[in-house]
Amino acid sequence: MEVDRFVAVEPARVWQVLADGWNYPLWVVGATHMRAVDEGYPAVGTRLHHSVGSWPLLIKDRTEVVACEPERLLELRAHAWPSGAARVRISLRPEPDGTRVGITEHAESGPAVLVPPPIQQALLVLRNRESLARLDALARRRT
Repeated sequence: MEVDRFVAVEPARVWQVLADGWNYPLWVVGATHMRAVDEGYPAVGTRLHHSVGSWPLLIKDRTEVVACEPERLLELRAHAWPSGAARVRISLRPEPDGTRVGITEHAESGPAVLVPPPIQQALLVLRNRESLARLDALARRRT
């Protein structure tokens, strides 16, 4: 299931936020701390090295770029130990006066794949709506 949001800026401005890996915990719900961003991010194969959770229970994780079409598409494989990994697809579609940003996400490996899809989606829709709201705020404030 795709969650989408209209953002009142051009795709290039939204892409600037996505393409700066250091912004990741500012808009992704659950990511709390960036440790490193591979040189060349968001090229395919590059990784974001981040933590999830709250101190003192931070878990070191990573997210890898699977596909990248600047200003159109960013597809990620987000590791979420111990639950496994998820595939996240972020699309940007130009619209009059802005951009339609969509996110689809599904469990790809680990125990999370055992959660029935309707339950996965119910939880992910809420998280991804908030992530898009944060991305919107960052893109509109970018100069």
